[in-house]
Amino acid sequence: MRPFLLLFLLFPVLELFVFVQVSSAIGFFPALLLIILGSMLGVLVLRVAGLATALRARESLNRGELPAQTMLEGLMMALAGGLLILPGFISDAVGLVMLLPVTRKLLAGKMRQRAEEAAIRQRAFADDLQPRGGPAPRQPLGREGDVIEGEFEHRDGK
Repeated sequence: MRPFLLLFLLFPVLELFVFVQVSSAIGFFPALLLIILGSMLGVLVLRVAGLATALRARESLNRGELPAQTMLEGLMMALAGGLLILPGFISDAVGLVMLLPVTRKLLAGKMRQRAEEAAIRQRAFADDLQPRGGPAPRQPLGREGDVIEGEFEHRDGK
């Protein structure tokens, strides 16, 4: 948690430092214009990314495939758009790199691999918690169509 806090506090200072350096090299207003154009590009990317991801996911489903890779790439595009909206040259540079198809596919592949590994670990852990050879887990009562087997006896003396 501490590295994220440090990054959260350090990132704006770095962005401000880079902005001052760039504005001293090219001028304040051109640097400010670049920041504004980057934010406008980020808004455009966010608008296009949602629609494009939905269309690609629909095509994948029509082919009978799971759109996991498509959804992860859409998430990468949305994250890139969010980084472009943030004011600053560092976030814009990272956002632009994430917009490149090669980088986006690489990051989405890594995320998918980590998610699959986590799912396998979670499934293995859940299997270890199941009793071996014991009774099946109890189902919740009260659903229509459930059959509950059992024995009873009359206690009223009959």
